[in-house]
Amino acid sequence: MNDECTPVINTGLRGVDVASSKICDVKGREGKLIYRGYRIEDLAENATFEEVCYLLLHERLPDEQALAAFDNRLKQKRPIPESIVTLLKTLPRSMTPMDMLQAATPLLIQADENAGKQTPADAQNSAEYLISGLSTLIAAWDRVRNGRTPLAPDTSLGHAANFLYMLTGEPPDPETAAFLDAGLVLHAEHSFNASTFTARQVASTKAHIYAAVAAAIGSLSGPLHGGANVRVMEMLKEIGTPENINAYIDNILDSGGLIMGLGHAVYQTDDPRALILAPMSQRMGEIIGDTRWYELTKELEIRGKQAFKKRKDRDIFCNVDFYSASLFYAMGIPMDLFTPVFALSRVSGWCAHVIEEQFAKAAPKPTLYRPGATYVGDYCGPDECRFIRIEERK
Repeated sequence: MNDECTPVINTGLRGVDVASSKICDVKGREGKLIYRGYRIEDLAENATFEEVCYLLLHERLPDEQALAAFDNRLKQKRPIPESIVTLLKTLPRSMTPMDMLQAATPLLIQADENAGKQTPADAQNSAEYLISGLSTLIAAWDRVRNGRTPLAPDTSLGHAANFLYMLTGEPPDPETAAFLDAGLVLHAEHSFNASTFTARQVASTKAHIYAAVAAAIGSLSGPLHGGANVRVMEMLKEIGTPENINAYIDNILDSGGLIMGLGHAVYQTDDPRALILAPMSQRMGEIIGDTRWYELTKELEIRGKQAFKKRKDRDIFCNVDFYSASLFYAMGIPMDLFTPVFALSRVSGWCAHVIEEQFAKAAPKPTLYRPGATYVGDYCGPDECRFIRIEERK
């Protein structure tokens, strides 16, 4: 039979293109990640997170005047409504940060005077509230759950530095702030991953952008999507020292398990983001005077790749989570905030996709997502089942 006529049963939409997009291109075989035509390496080295947010939302890099205006708008939208802070204080302190974030994000709509209006400009305005608000929400929750008072944002600081200040109460040193800024750039966008697809699917119903982003946060909270760098850090702590690496690898591979941070659904080479994060992790360790987690990660990478090649005769590669774990940990970010930090970066990409979806910026017209499904359930005979009253059922 001709291959073109062979029916395909899709599992998880792997390999299925569901929409066109102008936002991001992931070239897995080449190890390239591109935001609106720009290589991630160039953006991480030269652009601030604010510039990348502008690029994603407005389809071009800003000039100095446009960036200054955009940065000022983001800073003005950092404070969250007092009613949200009051709500945070009523939540159980055991509540996970991701559950808090999904619950509280839609409430940011209170401050948005143009929320729900169906124009690209209004949606971009709402995106600014979300980009700024998520950062403040996450930092406020961490302080509330630890019995501390949330801090007001500092408009003299950039987005990354302000987040670390609101989290710790101390302005970070410039190098640490620059590393987090670059980390946010690296996590800002990655095409049709699970959470982005979720945001676009919700947006296709014409739900407002706050609903779409809250749904994306729910998707990111799942262990098969967000949280991988948490499990990398847990793995590193379990291994403890380089002397334990070989036994750990053998045990994992013997049991059919995974070495967290190695392997990716798209890349057939090392994730370009991992290559950028690795030296930052090393340097961050030097800044705090403790490089053991970077060194353990590097040694695990070398031995893990060797063991995988020897046992399975296949190469395996680093993904973004492999080195972001030790980087964020060295910054003093609590482990259960790693995924929320992912969200406060990726919200820029989610918003860009919602706007593209709702205003058909890469398609002839907006279209409600309505995929089909192949029914594989049972019938009671050659036709549909005959309903039997309950008193007659055996």
